[in-house]
Amino acid sequence: MARPRNFSEDTVLAQAAEVFARMGYNATSIDDLLGATGLQRGSLYKAFGSKRNLFEKVLAGALAPGWTTRPASIDLLIVALKELAPGDAPIAGLCRLALAESGPDSAQLLGARLLHHLD
Repeated sequence: MARPRNFSEDTVLAQAAEVFARMGYNATSIDDLLGATGLQRGSLYKAFGSKRNLFEKVLAGALAPGWTTRPASIDLLIVALKELAPGDAPIAGLCRLALAESGPDSAQLLGARLLHHLD
């Protein structure tokens, strides 16, 4: 019999989102995610399968309607576009869909957020 989860998936996703947005996908290690979420390695892998699957779930949640008003969501989209989308079709699809839904101002939105990080 499987043990019940002792964590809130929404909380873990929010904690992982903060780490990915701050550090980027490639620079984030499993140990970084374990430290941020308080999960054990086995629990993280059992719940999400891999770092990449966790990121996809985080990104999908971040790109929910209204994402253009949330700076952390824009940061996650930028991470996805820079680090994963060129070689990962499902991530690229999430990015394309979000950008298509955001309308013609998406380039300006992303550019403004990138410039914000220079300050």
